[in-house]
Amino acid sequence: MRLRLIALCIFGTLLVGCDQPVRSQDQQADNSFRSKSEQRPADSGVQDEIMVGRTTAITRAVQAASPAVVSVNVRQTQQVRVSPNPYNDPFYDFFFGRQRSRVLERQVQSMGSGFVISSSGYIVTNDHVAGSASGITIAFPDGTEREARLIGSDPGTDLALLKVDTEDQLPFLEFELESSPIAGEWSIALGNPFGLFEAADPTVTVGVVSATGRDLQPQDNRFYMDMIQTDAAVNRGNSGGPLLNAEGRVIGVNTAIFTESGGSVGIGFAVPAEKAVRVLEELRDKGFVDRAYYTGLQGRTLPARWAQALGIEEAKGVVVEEVDLGSPADLAGFKPYDVIRSFSGDAVDTREDFLGYLFEYRPGEVVELEVIRNGQIVPLEMVIGSQKSEN
Repeated sequence: MRLRLIALCIFGTLLVGCDQPVRSQDQQADNSFRSKSEQRPADSGVQDEIMVGRTTAITRAVQAASPAVVSVNVRQTQQVRVSPNPYNDPFYDFFFGRQRSRVLERQVQSMGSGFVISSSGYIVTNDHVAGSASGITIAFPDGTEREARLIGSDPGTDLALLKVDTEDQLPFLEFELESSPIAGEWSIALGNPFGLFEAADPTVTVGVVSATGRDLQPQDNRFYMDMIQTDAAVNRGNSGGPLLNAEGRVIGVNTAIFTESGGSVGIGFAVPAEKAVRVLEELRDKGFVDRAYYTGLQGRTLPARWAQALGIEEAKGVVVEEVDLGSPADLAGFKPYDVIRSFSGDAVDTREDFLGYLFEYRPGEVVELEVIRNGQIVPLEMVIGSQKSEN
């Protein structure tokens, strides 16, 4: 009886199973890679709402800006000094005599980023990317390439202006000049990190404006003053690309990073839009930035022993050693042993600070300074002169 009951149960189960629709193995394999929602007819209204939810100010800014962000391919001619004594071996010189080294030229290639700032084909990048180029090729996101020429370059602010000749109206980005960046607001970095994606849509990284007004130590006669700091990932190859706000307007030109590993650690810096536009306009109009200023001041960072002798608590500032007779500094009232502590409202701690602030001005402009003289703060006003007028 027990075996008969088991047999009846199995037979009943098979009969129930026969009522189910038959599916082939091929259908099972296809459907196993798809979610159930994709198998059903979608409600277009719901899908539209989902797409709207995925779209943000950042995605709109990226979509609008990407066509104007380019890769900058640079060819440079470098001179390399080659010694005939490859191992610097004194026995080599003894047997063959000391021989003069030779200078050889070699072609090297590098890559950075840039962005179009006018429909006629003006392009921004960094001086350290294209300032010494013997040839420049611009790769656009749509896959096209164009040769570019260097209009002008400014090592002091690390900016360069390029131009491509085109009969087409190019998409371009606009600088944000109406308002200053706000610490904590969204920042979007676009560019081609490490030259990985030439002639393609730029890589997008997002962060916030970490700080404004950052002053970095001068490097190779570049003065990174009043910079925007961001934690949007900026790597080698991003140099020259734009830093955008959530409205898709350029708030800075990505220029430098702080890193101990060679990659991004979330501390990147950009030249502010206001400064960039001023330099780029000069490069467009004259091909260079007039740095031929003349003050007639000779000084150095205040040494600690001098500070003690002058009765100054902190060894900060620039001590004036000499003042040229009849110079702008002389006419402004500078005297030897004055200690410059302020330049147009910014604190001066070192000679490099003074030079960095001076780089923001041009001959003929007026600057306000404060010096310590006999223990008192003395305000002075100086009209910056020009070396050209002195020659």
